[in-house]
Amino acid sequence: MTLKFGTDGVRGVANRELTPELALTLGRAAARVLGGRRWLIGRDPRRSGTLLGAALAAGLATEGVEVVDLGVLPTPGVAYLSATDGVCAAMISASHNAFGDNGIKLFSAGGLKLSDEVEAALEAELAALSGQGDPRPRPEGAEVGTLSADRSGLARYRDHLAADVLEGRRLDGLRVVIDAANGAAAGLAAEVFSALGAEVTAIHDEPDGVNINDGCGSTYPADLQRAVLAVGAHLGLALDGDADRVLAVDARGNLVDGDEIIGICALDRHRRGLLVDDTVVVTVMSNLGFRHGMSAHGITVNATQVGDRYVLAELDRGGYSIGGEQSGHVIFRDLASTGDGLLAGLFVMDLLARSGRPLAELVAEAMTRLPQVLVNVRTARRDPLLLDHMAGPVAQAEARLGQRGRVLLRPSGTEPVVRVMVEAPTDAEAREVADILAAAVRAAASA
Repeated sequence: MTLKFGTDGVRGVANRELTPELALTLGRAAARVLGGRRWLIGRDPRRSGTLLGAALAAGLATEGVEVVDLGVLPTPGVAYLSATDGVCAAMISASHNAFGDNGIKLFSAGGLKLSDEVEAALEAELAALSGQGDPRPRPEGAEVGTLSADRSGLARYRDHLAADVLEGRRLDGLRVVIDAANGAAAGLAAEVFSALGAEVTAIHDEPDGVNINDGCGSTYPADLQRAVLAVGAHLGLALDGDADRVLAVDARGNLVDGDEIIGICALDRHRRGLLVDDTVVVTVMSNLGFRHGMSAHGITVNATQVGDRYVLAELDRGGYSIGGEQSGHVIFRDLASTGDGLLAGLFVMDLLARSGRPLAELVAEAMTRLPQVLVNVRTARRDPLLLDHMAGPVAQAEARLGQRGRVLLRPSGTEPVVRVMVEAPTDAEAREVADILAAAVRAAASA
């Protein structure tokens, strides 16, 4: 039984790679490494969630933990309850993946994602528990853990969004289309925005356990773009399956990605004196246009490796207030310990309401996105030394682009894939340079 953490917990095909046996043993390992007498478990609505949640809960209870089943709840809702209650928590979700996959995200007490060191300790404990014998005695009698259900967490999270984000302001007069991805925020998203006065049209808002992310949500925003134009909405919001990320659509039907959402919110906070040290935190995948736009407005950009937990770590290190990823993870650190699609969506709509300006105009003021091409090159195996052979081709590409563009090569954290990212003034040039580098990666991998 093996397990490796990726950039956001563990994921795999449910009941084949991520089995109940693995979930149970991970629960035992988590109880031993992270501790805590009480744990919370939430899930998205995919069919395998109850199976894996029950197994994880059994593993925790085996080690003497009192486990509380929160039911279906967005990942940021689970993190919020973990932070508020000061207890560890787990989220059963594969985020934006197809419904056949599932995953387990763990939060330490306080709603924080795990460090690399803690994940390594969990992997080691899991390996030990999966070996021959277990020298540590299990709790017995009154020391055995318990399993209970508490569905009040959804209301607590909803009330937090309604009360803490807009500080009494409302969204009256704004029309929004929300694509809930048939996921964890189905029903909740429309309820939150409607209660604040917005006119809401909800699509992909009826989860049945198998339709999560199926041609909808932040990964497939075409339906949302069409719906925004059809109803004449001011904007659209596309969540993913567990609602920890969001992309937007402006009134013209144009997609607004995470960089642009972070950019308009950072600029707004900067102007209101609410952007700590006039600094924003993103990852190395952030568009070069974002960096240029923020610099033009006097905002410093700090970049981390890919993964919202690394963004969070940098936010906490510097005490900064906002950061996130191009994919739509947006973290407002004064209110959340993880990306929150609903929270970010509320801030965007609040900005529209306060400014009276359309989303497209706000985005154009904050940044101009450079064409970006991403090519995933699959290799026969994961080779940590492969990129060492790419120094020459990368140097040639960088010399060609100069200050006009950017090149980034990085290995996937979960599979034998090298991701080649190129930004350039035109899509054609970005594609040409990316294809050259991808061919060089394939040649180096086969040498």
